[in-house]
Amino acid sequence: MSNNFGFGPTDPFDENNPNNQNNPNFNELFAQLSNFGLNPQTLFAAANSAGTTGPLISPETLRDVARKFVSSQGELPIGSQDIADAQVALDIANTWLDEATNFPALSRSNLPAWSRRDWLDSSVANWAKLIEPLADGMATALTNVLKESPMGEISEAGGASAPELAAITPIMRAFMGSLIASQLGTSVGQLAVSITGSNDVAIPLFTNSEARLIPQNISVWAEGLDIPNDEIRIFLAIREAAASRLFSHAPWLSKYIQEAITAYGAGIKIDIDSIQEQAERALETGELDINNPESISVAINAGLFKPEQSPSQDAALAKLEMILALIEGWIDYVTTKAVGDRLPSYPALSETLRRGRATKSPTQQLFATLLGLEVSPRKMRECSHFWFEVDSEIGLADRDQRWEDPALLPRAEDLQDVKKFLASTIVPDDLSGLI
Repeated sequence: MSNNFGFGPTDPFDENNPNNQNNPNFNELFAQLSNFGLNPQTLFAAANSAGTTGPLISPETLRDVARKFVSSQGELPIGSQDIADAQVALDIANTWLDEATNFPALSRSNLPAWSRRDWLDSSVANWAKLIEPLADGMATALTNVLKESPMGEISEAGGASAPELAAITPIMRAFMGSLIASQLGTSVGQLAVSITGSNDVAIPLFTNSEARLIPQNISVWAEGLDIPNDEIRIFLAIREAAASRLFSHAPWLSKYIQEAITAYGAGIKIDIDSIQEQAERALETGELDINNPESISVAINAGLFKPEQSPSQDAALAKLEMILALIEGWIDYVTTKAVGDRLPSYPALSETLRRGRATKSPTQQLFATLLGLEVSPRKMRECSHFWFEVDSEIGLADRDQRWEDPALLPRAEDLQDVKKFLASTIVPDDLSGLI
């Protein structure tokens, strides 16, 4: 088995190697990593096994963490009745949606019902890909901090790049990849036990965005509601099928969301002085235990060492929040339009959904934890009303045509004057007056 980073008999980080025992750079690197609460030997082993290529976030690690969470909450297999009930609900949903959106229905899935495990296993690879830029940005930021430390300065003064300095990048990549894979795995596990359909996260995760329901989670969602099960399934099926149609006919959405996360990750910078001040306060309060190798992971997960955001990161988060709110708002409005007066329990179902959002959905919690992004329920309501006004002004077909190009979608400030926004983005049929 090859040794990708040279850790072995001539390992520059091997404390038993006589060539390293009086190496100031070697000792300084250990000191710097230990100051962050990191276990150097564990990091080196992780970097050595990870290799120099491939993704930072391992889908396998993410899947394992998520599966453990799902198993702890219980899993039920999909039965023939689940499949039949889901298909009936989705067929009704698509019939009603034909009157509410210009996006045609996708072909019927041969498996309209998924278990929690089905959704998890099908989504982990794309979750890893989506969040990869964040791990990369954090790894780069940590690497830069170490390179600017006294250890890095010692190496530069010597006129050569020490082996241990060259190894920092893969070590930090391995650490951040492992940390975020674990954090993301828990979040994805939470999603797997709460979402009611394959597209219920309102983020395009699948190449083929077929509509599917998750019966076990629908039963949990419906607990305490004095509403017929058929109505609950149809309501949730409409939302699921609407999201499926949107993601299928706006394939640019996935890349657009990832670009926003990439822009945020690229702007991550770590102020070592600020971290040290926070660490000292955390040590005094007991939030951080320097003798506990896992304490740094806990601290990062809790946002203890969250760096100050730059203007470019603020812009990236604003872009991300807006597109997520526009997606949710469109699904909300189209669902309302499709239902009309067909479901007597629709007001109660909508209120149940609203209350769930007010206490943060798992998707919102995921972005809040990883990016510090709060997608407010108010912003989603504003976007739902935006789509209502657009429909009223220019009609259903032109409303949905807005999803063909992100330049045709509004910014946050455009929500306050929809007519003005539409006038600024619609080309008149008669251009003679412009000459």
